[in-house]
Amino acid sequence: MLNYETFSILLYFTLLIFIGVYAMKKSTANNNEYLLGGRNVSAKVTALSAGASDMSGWMLMGLPGAAYLGGLNSIWLALGLVIGAYINYQFVAPKLRVFTEVANDALTIPEFFSKRFALEAGSIRLISSIIIICFFTVYTASGLVAGGKLFQSAFGFDYNLGVILTVSVVVIYTVLGGFLAVSLSDFIQGVIMLIALVAVPYVAFGELNFTEQSLELSSYFNFDIELVAALGLMTWGLGYFGQPHIIVRFMAINCHTNLGKAKHIGIGWMTISIIGALATGIIGAAYIAQSTTVLNDPETIFVHLSQTLFHPMIAGWLLAAILAAIMSTISSQLLVSSSSLVEDIYKVFGSKQDSKNSLLISRLCVALVAIIASAIAMSNTGSVLKLVAHAWAGFGAAFGPLVLFSLWWKKLTHQGAVAGVTVGALTVMIWTYVPILADGATLSSLFYELLPGFLASSLAIIAVSLTTSAPQSQALDWFELTHDKVNAS
Repeated sequence: MLNYETFSILLYFTLLIFIGVYAMKKSTANNNEYLLGGRNVSAKVTALSAGASDMSGWMLMGLPGAAYLGGLNSIWLALGLVIGAYINYQFVAPKLRVFTEVANDALTIPEFFSKRFALEAGSIRLISSIIIICFFTVYTASGLVAGGKLFQSAFGFDYNLGVILTVSVVVIYTVLGGFLAVSLSDFIQGVIMLIALVAVPYVAFGELNFTEQSLELSSYFNFDIELVAALGLMTWGLGYFGQPHIIVRFMAINCHTNLGKAKHIGIGWMTISIIGALATGIIGAAYIAQSTTVLNDPETIFVHLSQTLFHPMIAGWLLAAILAAIMSTISSQLLVSSSSLVEDIYKVFGSKQDSKNSLLISRLCVALVAIIASAIAMSNTGSVLKLVAHAWAGFGAAFGPLVLFSLWWKKLTHQGAVAGVTVGALTVMIWTYVPILADGATLSSLFYELLPGFLASSLAIIAVSLTTSAPQSQALDWFELTHDKVNAS
């Protein structure tokens, strides 16, 4: 029998598919429109799209779960993210938007890296494309794990069926409408997430008993974390400079002068949402402590509170907020992966096709990456936050330093770029997966892998660039033109 919650989810799915159809008719005439919306996205859509695609399922599952277990100690992670996002808007966004346009309309991050040196098919383009496809496949899988967990815990569905339902709807509207569909759906999803992350902790707080157990509840609001651990959490903010699915939003805004407005909207949305996510976990832990309920998976605290404290119809829309967070990121990742497969590998190093065939291949690649990610998600039901952490660190270390040096350091060379990306990615992989310590543990058990990878990549870029030949004059002209145009505005 169709209940209120299921009905709400079906309505939400219908809305997303409608958006996909609308966007297909509005903005899929060529690959420029399909992959970047024709560079005509408004400031408010850019801001909420960047935020929603950034936060993913970990905002409503991973982060509340971490706060549920660690209390206010998780605030260091939140603080690092807000600072990193602000710096990204302030120093990366304007120059990236201008450079990718003046450099013969670069559509993807790997193409931007290559054209930074006035190269059409530089090795940096191929290497960065491979890294994007590999890390995004895992990153997408983390979102599908969250989707599977949601359907399993909220509706009693089989986990694998939940994964299939999640990926099917995302693929439909992404394949149909491309970047515009993803951005418009992200905007709506961002609004839903914001409302949910204010409503759930607010109502849960009102249900707490602060008389008999006030002393016990206070333990959830204490700081008890070592300096090294706090620093490790704050370094998450470094990852923003290298996340392709986030910074590609800056490339698509209608004018770089509107990025200031987008920054205010985006940072405001992010701050309120993160506070709501932390409050959900902390207040949820106190709520569970006062009840007779046993919560087996801390990452489902938002689901539990939604179903316990709200009418089923409202609970259905709150659960849709989780799907919103999950789908907004998955769709962005699928589109970026597809763009790298088509624009940076197939068209550059393979066969050149006309625009109609490029659109078809782009759509097929979205489905291909989704299938592979689904297979990974079905074989791995681990922590959403852990899966996200590894992919976030991989992108942050491999691409973050290169994005910054590309936009701010004139002496950067192609060889330095290749060295930086390679060293950053390898450092994260070794730090995360190789059992170096005496007890067989990895270095990531001591400190989060992003900062070591970021520093190693930066050093490699500087060392190699200082010993190799300077970029072509065309690249330097684009670099100067970008700086002049941004400074003039």
